[in-house]
Amino acid sequence: MSQEAEPMKPLVGPTPSDLETGVALGANIDAEPGETAAATALRREEAGADYEVALESLNQWQLAWWKFKHHRLALVGLVVLAILAGVAIVGPILWPFDFSTIPQPDQVVYQGRPPSLAHPFGETGGLQRDVLNLVINGSRTSLFIGFSAMILGVIIGTIVGSLAGFVGGTIDNVVASRFFGNGNVVLIIVIFAFFSWMGIARLVRSLFLSIREREFVEAARAVGVRDRRIIFRHILPNAISPIVVSASLLVASVIILEAFVSFLGFGVNPIYPTWGNILSNSLTFIPLGNWWWPFFPGFMIILTVLAVNFIGDGLRDALDPRTRA
Repeated sequence: MSQEAEPMKPLVGPTPSDLETGVALGANIDAEPGETAAATALRREEAGADYEVALESLNQWQLAWWKFKHHRLALVGLVVLAILAGVAIVGPILWPFDFSTIPQPDQVVYQGRPPSLAHPFGETGGLQRDVLNLVINGSRTSLFIGFSAMILGVIIGTIVGSLAGFVGGTIDNVVASRFFGNGNVVLIIVIFAFFSWMGIARLVRSLFLSIREREFVEAARAVGVRDRRIIFRHILPNAISPIVVSASLLVASVIILEAFVSFLGFGVNPIYPTWGNILSNSLTFIPLGNWWWPFFPGFMIILTVLAVNFIGDGLRDALDPRTRA
């Protein structure tokens, strides 16, 4: 008499902890006593399918956040950028910088003093200002310029690129041919935004040229939806992912650009410290052996750029529907 097969136990769908850790349930299912290998494999396959269904039940932004927080470098970049932002907000309040205040060091050393317990980042040459104080106060201006120019550039670029890509005709020809060819903090932000919106506009224009030909846009036109509603309710939400990624990378570009123009002496007024003009002011004292003055602001620039690029890389993977969870 043939032995009856043991009935298969009911499958259990993925729990919130499984979705949090990102481990497929199928990999954690062990064979039951007396269960055949084929039955075990079937249970694992069906449990894995339940896991995939649970992921697909998430909306676009929930799935994007789920993928983003499992991107380790992106999380590291987010933590680093959050710390830098906290320092930039709180630091100048607790330890403000006053350009008119002349330090009174206990020992006058023209080339400055290296890092010590009293001055962890050392002292500058000349007036012997505390480099840590300059770096903390400079972080506020540098990050403010970077994010403000990014936001302004993205707004201008998205509007111009949307009109050029959707309306086409004369506007598209003017934008494509004329703009896509070859002191003061607010003024610098405006200048940086003016030169950075063109790349965003080119990206948005190409996205709109592609999306406006899709079926759902044609259907919206067919039922009489206005162009403004089509742009902002149908096309722009489908183009937002590349815009977000490009915006995150633009922050790093603006911070580097600010450091570059400040290093050349065309940046923010020295009475408002930025990482760039701290580097510029240290140029004279580098031959005297003062390595710590340029090192620490330069390191903060590199750290910020790496953090922003890691976040941008994570956003790209999280917002790309073609990547697997």
